[in-house]
Amino acid sequence: MELIAEIKKAWGWVGLKPALVVGENDFGNFIIEDEVGRYWRICPEDLYCKLIAEDRAELVVLSNNQEFLHDWYMVSLVAEAKDKFGPLRPGYKYCLKIPGVLGGEYGGGNLGVISVAELVSASGHIAKEIEGLPDGAQVQLTITE
Repeated sequence: MELIAEIKKAWGWVGLKPALVVGENDFGNFIIEDEVGRYWRICPEDLYCKLIAEDRAELVVLSNNQEFLHDWYMVSLVAEAKDKFGPLRPGYKYCLKIPGVLGGEYGGGNLGVISVAELVSASGHIAKEIEGLPDGAQVQLTITE
């Protein structure tokens, strides 16, 4: 499935109508331009997709923000994953096996490699399932094939 279609299927429930992927990092975070020229960030390790810029000018300002850049490039985490798994193959991203918002560690044995399609799909599905739960709520993951 084409990436834009997968993003729409997995994350459309938040109001995103994706038109173009304009940025991505090694952990499968994406910056997406929507149909009306706004910009969204998908962050699989924290299970969110949110509006980050209303237009290109706001995106340019954000892209010069050091805090955003530090969070975006994830230098230490990428280095740890690369040391553990080697360079990424095309179509794959590093990931957290258990997302951080569900208590997963940012590193160590919680690191993995996953296809982009699976990462987008799984993170969008889990995010939708836990939407609206209060912090600290108990969650039980059930893995099916």
